[in-house]
Amino acid sequence: MAINYRGGMKAPSLLEHCRKLRRRATPSERRLWLLLRGPEFEPFKFRRQHQFGRFILDFFCPAKRLAIELDGPPHETPVGKERDQARDFLLGLAGVRVLRFANEEFALRTNYVLAQIRAALLE
Repeated sequence: MAINYRGGMKAPSLLEHCRKLRRRATPSERRLWLLLRGPEFEPFKFRRQHQFGRFILDFFCPAKRLAIELDGPPHETPVGKERDQARDFLLGLAGVRVLRFANEEFALRTNYVLAQIRAALLE
Protein backbone atom coordinates (compact mmCIF):
# COMPACT_ATOMS: atom_id res chain seq x y z
CA MET A 1 0.00 0.00 0.00
CA ALA A 2 1.33 3.45 -0.91
CA ILE A 3 1.95 6.29 1.50
CA ASN A 4 0.01 9.48 0.86
CA TYR A 5 1.48 12.98 1.20
CA ARG A 6 0.30 13.29 4.81
CA GLY A 7 2.23 10.22 5.86
CA GLY A 8 -0.83 7.95 6.22
CA MET A 9 -1.70 4.91 4.16
CA LYS A 10 -3.55 5.41 0.90
CA ALA A 11 -6.68 3.37 0.31
CA PRO A 12 -6.17 0.56 -2.16
CA SER A 13 -7.12 1.48 -5.70
CA LEU A 14 -10.33 0.23 -7.23
CA LEU A 15 -8.28 -1.94 -9.59
CA GLU A 16 -6.52 -3.57 -6.64
CA HIS A 17 -9.92 -4.17 -5.06
CA CYS A 18 -11.11 -5.84 -8.29
CA ARG A 19 -8.13 -8.20 -8.15
CA LYS A 20 -8.87 -9.04 -4.53
CA LEU A 21 -12.51 -9.79 -5.36
CA ARG A 22 -11.42 -12.12 -8.17
CA ARG A 23 -9.22 -14.07 -5.76
CA ARG A 24 -12.02 -14.25 -3.16
CA ALA A 25 -14.87 -15.17 -5.50
CA THR A 26 -17.88 -16.87 -3.96
CA PRO A 27 -18.71 -20.43 -5.05
CA SER A 28 -21.61 -19.06 -7.12
CA GLU A 29 -19.34 -16.54 -8.83
CA ARG A 30 -16.78 -19.23 -9.63
CA ARG A 31 -19.43 -21.51 -11.10
CA LEU A 32 -21.06 -18.78 -13.19
CA TRP A 33 -17.64 -17.65 -14.46
CA LEU A 34 -16.90 -21.16 -15.73
CA LEU A 35 -20.28 -21.30 -17.47
CA LEU A 36 -19.96 -17.84 -19.04
CA ARG A 37 -16.58 -18.82 -20.50
CA GLY A 38 -17.99 -22.01 -22.02
CA PRO A 39 -19.09 -22.66 -25.59
CA GLU A 40 -22.73 -22.01 -24.73
CA PHE A 41 -22.05 -18.26 -24.56
CA GLU A 42 -19.77 -17.90 -27.58
CA PRO A 43 -19.09 -15.51 -29.24
CA PHE A 44 -19.77 -13.26 -26.23
CA LYS A 45 -16.85 -12.48 -23.95
CA PHE A 46 -17.23 -11.59 -20.30
CA ARG A 47 -14.98 -9.93 -17.77
CA ARG A 48 -15.29 -10.62 -14.06
CA GLN A 49 -15.01 -8.09 -11.27
CA HIS A 50 -14.73 -5.43 -13.94
CA GLN A 51 -14.25 -1.78 -13.04
CA PHE A 52 -16.79 0.47 -14.72
CA GLY A 53 -16.38 4.04 -13.54
CA ARG A 54 -16.62 3.97 -9.77
CA PHE A 55 -18.41 0.61 -9.77
CA ILE A 56 -17.20 -2.97 -9.81
CA LEU A 57 -19.40 -5.28 -11.85
CA ASP A 58 -19.45 -9.00 -11.01
CA PHE A 59 -19.55 -9.92 -14.71
CA PHE A 60 -19.59 -7.62 -17.73
CA CYS A 61 -20.02 -8.25 -21.45
CA PRO A 62 -18.60 -5.14 -23.15
CA ALA A 63 -20.05 -5.98 -26.58
CA LYS A 64 -23.60 -5.96 -25.20
CA ARG A 65 -22.99 -3.57 -22.29
CA LEU A 66 -24.55 -6.20 -20.04
CA ALA A 67 -23.69 -6.54 -16.35
CA ILE A 68 -24.61 -9.62 -14.34
CA GLU A 69 -24.67 -9.35 -10.58
CA LEU A 70 -24.87 -12.28 -8.16
CA ASP A 71 -26.18 -10.96 -4.87
CA GLY A 72 -25.73 -12.32 -1.37
CA PRO A 73 -27.57 -11.48 1.88
CA PRO A 74 -26.33 -7.85 2.21
CA HIS A 75 -28.24 -7.00 -0.98
CA GLU A 76 -31.51 -8.29 0.52
CA THR A 77 -31.70 -5.63 3.23
CA PRO A 78 -33.68 -2.42 2.64
CA VAL A 79 -30.44 -0.41 2.53
CA GLY A 80 -28.83 -2.92 0.17
CA LYS A 81 -31.83 -2.87 -2.16
CA GLU A 82 -31.85 0.93 -2.19
CA ARG A 83 -28.14 1.08 -3.01
CA ASP A 84 -28.55 -1.48 -5.79
CA GLN A 85 -31.44 0.48 -7.32
CA ALA A 86 -29.42 3.70 -7.31
CA ARG A 87 -26.38 1.92 -8.75
CA ASP A 88 -28.44 0.21 -11.47
CA PHE A 89 -30.02 3.56 -12.36
CA LEU A 90 -26.61 5.21 -12.76
CA LEU A 91 -25.31 2.28 -14.79
CA GLY A 92 -28.41 2.51 -16.97
CA LEU A 93 -27.66 6.16 -17.66
CA ALA A 94 -24.26 4.99 -18.90
CA GLY A 95 -25.95 2.48 -21.22
CA VAL A 96 -25.32 -0.63 -19.11
CA ARG A 97 -28.15 -3.10 -18.55
CA VAL A 98 -27.96 -4.93 -15.23
CA LEU A 99 -29.32 -8.42 -14.54
CA ARG A 100 -29.43 -9.34 -10.85
CA PHE A 101 -29.78 -12.79 -9.41
CA ALA A 102 -29.57 -13.94 -5.80
CA ASN A 103 -26.84 -16.51 -5.12
CA GLU A 104 -29.55 -18.88 -3.91
CA GLU A 105 -31.59 -18.42 -7.08
CA PHE A 106 -28.53 -19.21 -9.19
CA ALA A 107 -27.81 -22.33 -7.13
CA LEU A 108 -31.41 -23.61 -7.28
CA ARG A 109 -32.40 -22.45 -10.77
CA THR A 110 -29.17 -22.41 -12.75
CA ASN A 111 -30.82 -23.21 -16.10
CA TYR A 112 -33.36 -20.40 -15.64
CA VAL A 113 -30.60 -17.88 -14.84
CA LEU A 114 -28.54 -18.98 -17.84
CA ALA A 115 -31.61 -18.69 -20.09
CA GLN A 116 -32.19 -15.13 -18.84
CA ILE A 117 -28.58 -14.22 -19.58
CA ARG A 118 -28.76 -15.78 -23.06
CA ALA A 119 -31.99 -13.91 -23.83
CA ALA A 120 -30.43 -10.59 -22.76
CA LEU A 121 -27.39 -11.22 -24.96
CA LEU A 122 -29.56 -11.95 -27.98
CA GLU A 123 -31.76 -8.86 -27.63
